[in-house]
Amino acid sequence: MRLTVHYRTGYHYDEPPQRVIQLLRVTPPSFSGQSVIDWRIDVDCDARLHEARDGYGNIIHMLYVDRPVEAMAIAVSGRVVTEDRAGLVEGLPHDLPPMVFLRNTTLTAPGPAIRALAEAIDDGPPLERIHRLVARLHDSIRFDDAATEADTSAEHACAEGHGVCQDFAQILASAARLMDIPARYISGHLFRRDGAYSQPAAHAWAEAWIDGLGWTGFDPVNGISPDDAYVRVACGLDYRDAAPIVGARSGGGAEHLSVEVEVGRAPAQAQTQS
Repeated sequence: MRLTVHYRTGYHYDEPPQRVIQLLRVTPPSFSGQSVIDWRIDVDCDARLHEARDGYGNIIHMLYVDRPVEAMAIAVSGRVVTEDRAGLVEGLPHDLPPMVFLRNTTLTAPGPAIRALAEAIDDGPPLERIHRLVARLHDSIRFDDAATEADTSAEHACAEGHGVCQDFAQILASAARLMDIPARYISGHLFRRDGAYSQPAAHAWAEAWIDGLGWTGFDPVNGISPDDAYVRVACGLDYRDAAPIVGARSGGGAEHLSVEVEVGRAPAQAQTQS
């Protein structure tokens, strides 16, 4: 599928900060099943961008604004060709050993709710267990975009029984690690086949390491493995490792944030006949 992505993050400050530094994880890599045709980042003020890779192999850009600004907008846009590979992730240009992703963080540390979830399905081959885990999360956790915050832990969301895609992904990763299955958090974009072109935020899912298959994606929000409607951008142990934008500023008053995401299907290229 040929997809277009437009992702705009706007900031307005009550008092102009003296300096802004941000880390952007908004550029997807090309790998088997995902080919980036073109991609760009635009900032509507005088800023510097420096491209690098982080410890997980994600493409990152450091953004520096060295003068006071009352408002700022970061616009990301690009085109990507995707294939349905039944969730299999192969050919990443940079990666880490699977065992790295058995570690938990403060956001994914399991408590009684996640332990009970993992114990209830800790039987059978790893792929079968992960599929049962995805089905249980899809059926038992309610999607609620007002229930949690960016710093909500997987255990809290699991115990409360509701959350957003970030929470679903972190619960899955935490429970999988309890079953000694390496798992990682994935941030990216989703083309909604229901016609919801405009979305309030990026999407998130998880990948688990399955012996004999390798890294395989699972989206517990939708109860499926990622197909050609998904654009994979970044990975990490949890949301903080793969968040699209994080940063700091010097001075300034309250910050007002707005996010707009549009994921659409690009028109097929016209073909000429000779």
